[in-house]
Amino acid sequence: MLSFAGSLKVFVALESVDLRKSFSGLEGLVSERLGEDLRQGALFVFSNRRHTRLKILYWDGTGLWLLIKRLEEGTFAWPKSLEPGQVKLKLKPEALAMLTDGIDLRGGEAAAMV
Repeated sequence: MLSFAGSLKVFVALESVDLRKSFSGLEGLVSERLGEDLRQGALFVFSNRRHTRLKILYWDGTGLWLLIKRLEEGTFAWPKSLEPGQVKLKLKPEALAMLTDGIDLRGGEAAAMV
């Protein structure tokens, strides 16, 4: 189980992305698609179309981290857009930990979102 501090910002890209992208490609998505500054110290979470893999991009002040998780079976319960045109969702760090552990957050959106 991943564990993050409660003050950490977490942004989830609601649309799937090509996970062949690495540092530079995902960094471009953070600024262009999500409209965020990578260097603000938040976690940026991306998933493939089938929601069987995810990548997390994080700037720690000295460099970029890229965390990758591949499920051997099943899928991540990926959040859906609440509003038309919404491209990202801000989650609490605890919600990200539950998401990566396979817990379905779709029934408890208000508790998991910031």
